[in-house]
Amino acid sequence: MLVILMSRTLEQHTNLDGFPKPGEMIGMTGAHALEACERAMVNVLYQHAHDSGRLGEPGAEWEIPLSELREAYSKHENNGRIRDSLARLMNVLVEVRYIDLGAGSDEPEERVRIMGIFRFLDISAKEFTKRATIRYGISPDLAPIIEKSRRWGRIKAEVVCAMTSKYAMALYEMVQLRANMHRCIESFSIEDFRNQLGVPPGAYERGNNFMQFVIDPAVLEVNGLSDMGVQIEVKRKHARARIEGVTMAWWKKTGRDFRSARQEIDRSKIGRMARLRGRAEAISGGGKGLQLLIEDGGASMLTAVQELELEKVAAE
Repeated sequence: MLVILMSRTLEQHTNLDGFPKPGEMIGMTGAHALEACERAMVNVLYQHAHDSGRLGEPGAEWEIPLSELREAYSKHENNGRIRDSLARLMNVLVEVRYIDLGAGSDEPEERVRIMGIFRFLDISAKEFTKRATIRYGISPDLAPIIEKSRRWGRIKAEVVCAMTSKYAMALYEMVQLRANMHRCIESFSIEDFRNQLGVPPGAYERGNNFMQFVIDPAVLEVNGLSDMGVQIEVKRKHARARIEGVTMAWWKKTGRDFRSARQEIDRSKIGRMARLRGRAEAISGGGKGLQLLIEDGGASMLTAVQELELEKVAAE
């Protein structure tokens, strides 16, 4: 049997495309209690740990200025207390899927480990001083999974911190994990997709609410702020039936679409959602249409994607 060994995630370095986040962490579920600011904090803390080169060391600890964490935090939460967010990060239990090669077994087994994300979080008592720091350690249950990880998505911290929707952050990470795959379309059951996005159980169960408050804002921000484009279609037996599944298609941006996202990242956050909605309406309302045929094995899906007329939008 031919076995192809991929490079480990820990061997990858942060570059202009972002830092390498393990696929196991991107795909973890159970983090629905976390808000957007806390999801951003997880990425800041993980990137710092990864870039130190010590993630593979047992019992490793890290320390960063609290100002770095507060910068990501304050972009999402103006009046909240950072300690409350750290408490939620310590209390949340996530489920992480991983492949266990087993001892003396030729058959790898997929398993699910339930754990916390961090071993501890230690913050300066006087958190508003210039010398304030946060010390932390990765969960000892998560560390060995990260150490063995061989798939990753490159995440740009500036993109995550620019997003306001935690569902957009999760969708962005899902797309980045799949960015270099040969296929560019994937289908999910509605339960799996909700879990991947971190939608709380019992929330947005009606199809219209799910589209309005979860899917639409997430797609808007990913398309408006990231280097990737994404389109999502829901599956129903008929127009009024409940949503049974979701099909996600993604592609790498080029030209004006790519430049537009980079320009928006550098612009003020004030009025951002209005600008993004205005562009989306301009695209759907007219302009030059671009049809993409996305093939996945023997199956194919024809989607209509309108080209962004950047100069016209800017002129308006």
